[in-house]
Amino acid sequence: MYVSARERKLLERLLVGGREITVGELAEELNVSTRTIHRDLQGLESVLRHYGLELEKKAGVGIRLVGEEKQKQALAAELLHLSHREYTPEERQLMILIALLEAGEPVKLVSLANDLNVTVATVSLDLDKLEQTLKAYGLSLIRKRGYGVELAGSESAKRRLISELLFRHVNEHEFLELMKETIQKRSDDPLDTVAEKLLGLVDRKKLAIIEKQIEQVKEKLPFTMADSSYIAFVVHLALAIERIKRGEAIHFDPHDLRTLQAAKEFAIAEMLAESLERAFGINIPKEEIGYMTMHLMGAKWRSRQGMMMEEPSLVVGMKAQQLIRFVSRELGVDLSTDRTLYEDLVVHLKPALYRLEHGMGVANPLLDQIRKDYPELFAVVANGTKQLFGYIPVPEEEIGYLVLHFAAALMREKKGWRALVICSSGLGTAKILATRLKRAIPDITVMEQASVFELKKKDLRAYDLVISTVPLPEEYGPHVIVSPMLTEEEARAIRQRLERKTAVEKRRENESIARRNRSMLATMKAVRRISETIIHLLDGFLLEMVTCRSIHELLMNACRRLERNGVLVDAKVVIEELERRESLGGLGVPGTKLALYHARSFSVLRPSLTMYRLDEPQTVAGMDGEPMEVNTVVLLLGPADADEEMLSVLSQVSTLLVKDEQSTATLARGGENEVYSLVSSHLEQFFDHYWTTTKE
Repeated sequence: MYVSARERKLLERLLVGGREITVGELAEELNVSTRTIHRDLQGLESVLRHYGLELEKKAGVGIRLVGEEKQKQALAAELLHLSHREYTPEERQLMILIALLEAGEPVKLVSLANDLNVTVATVSLDLDKLEQTLKAYGLSLIRKRGYGVELAGSESAKRRLISELLFRHVNEHEFLELMKETIQKRSDDPLDTVAEKLLGLVDRKKLAIIEKQIEQVKEKLPFTMADSSYIAFVVHLALAIERIKRGEAIHFDPHDLRTLQAAKEFAIAEMLAESLERAFGINIPKEEIGYMTMHLMGAKWRSRQGMMMEEPSLVVGMKAQQLIRFVSRELGVDLSTDRTLYEDLVVHLKPALYRLEHGMGVANPLLDQIRKDYPELFAVVANGTKQLFGYIPVPEEEIGYLVLHFAAALMREKKGWRALVICSSGLGTAKILATRLKRAIPDITVMEQASVFELKKKDLRAYDLVISTVPLPEEYGPHVIVSPMLTEEEARAIRQRLERKTAVEKRRENESIARRNRSMLATMKAVRRISETIIHLLDGFLLEMVTCRSIHELLMNACRRLERNGVLVDAKVVIEELERRESLGGLGVPGTKLALYHARSFSVLRPSLTMYRLDEPQTVAGMDGEPMEVNTVVLLLGPADADEEMLSVLSQVSTLLVKDEQSTATLARGGENEVYSLVSSHLEQFFDHYWTTTKE
């Protein structure tokens, strides 16, 4: 059997699609005209008949491949092992890139041409196109007559390129199966497909061992990593271990390493490094632990709980509020009260800014679709990021993810059915899919989003529907596969599935009520803890005019008073913790006259909020690293073992400092009654929001 590269891509697309697809969609995906698609489909009919398959065509709906699943699998297997395989130009360029990454030394153009069944001139043109791609990674090509071609650049840049190539061209299900060691392919079997070639760049057995070591420290991570970041981290570790075994050194700036050692992620990276050292019998240097820390700090997360008490998050929170206000003004829609949007942006921006500042980059396979679906919103967010983050160029890939958060906020609707959404690209993509589902199917509820890697911890029986952007293993049962942008055909398929579930709706509803009854006591306890925290903060609140020679003297006096009032056990211990936090970074809020000193300590018995207005301004380091004058010190304290509910209240107080210009002005200049009214009103809104969402 012979088929062209385009015909092969067309067959592969029809084989993976369970729904109808229009000729126009196929033409757009393959970048050809609809006439070409019609001609190719006509030419493929004899191939399909040979396998007992046919095309089912529905006017106004589209086409799909019909036939026995066994026959479809046979055709798919044949496509994988075609003799004289022909690649598309994009696949051919990727194969060349993989060959260069594998070789690590000059490769002859004639050798590449023979492997790909093309001319040397074609390979040379492909290399011209690759050079621009490589430039974005800090890599280049060395090309000399009689020498061949070689990939030049740092080891870390090559690792980042391999990680992103894997993420873009190998779906998460394939990667998950790989790490479970269920891909039954001998090491001496030829690797024909692009995905197989990419997977060949990393040692399969190493991946499985590494995943086991990560599992052991997962509970120490502050949040669950998105699939894309998880895959990048696993691949990074596999490549790092290979490099360490070869005795290759890696450079890391000593000053940057000292800075990273103060981060909580460094301790987690050290723990993981010790585990990997035992597993592989190697010594992992501090420099490599530094790179592991950067991966953890730059990872995209799938949760937002507990981030707001960290100093860097407050800086990011201010930027998030500014971006929300900018987009609201441009669109004429007030999004400033959307807590979910604000918290999601902080969770996304914190690692995103770290990635950008350290040149780590991020892949966004949905970028073209996002630009197409939200052109106006994309332009507004791009303009906003340029104004707010002018000191750091924000690439379109990051802007695309930010657009998803804003699009999700603009499309929130009421809830209905219980559904679990499996999305591999992180929190933003999961949010946009969830809100599109609720818009297309008003009765659906997206109770939770998860990644493929989290599925084994989920009880799927608790959901009416499981919707995934990637194929799931059979062990997880029935699920609907959709694209992240959710087409109308996919929405229709979901509606039909929900209609079939109508007969058991009452039973499901009763089970849901029973679950809610069992959890009611836990919910009420959580509400009580939140209300108690708010009461402690408001009962103990004071705004005092003080005369002092230094911030240190102010903190000493303030903590001693709190000790006398029974809020603290040992003022000295708390002061040491406050000074330690200050040593990690400035505490002044840029653009204001406020400084937030906060700490959690076992010497703190109950949460406390007090404020001190200085008779003379004091100079402190701002959160942006620049010196600034402050006239008001906000002292926010909590117990070291504070539960999630208490932390959520404390975080709300900290966000008040960056909420808007009017709030910061009141905090910096208002009287005690005025400030108390602002704080109590803000906490009341938070409590109302929490109570409303727990009832839903």
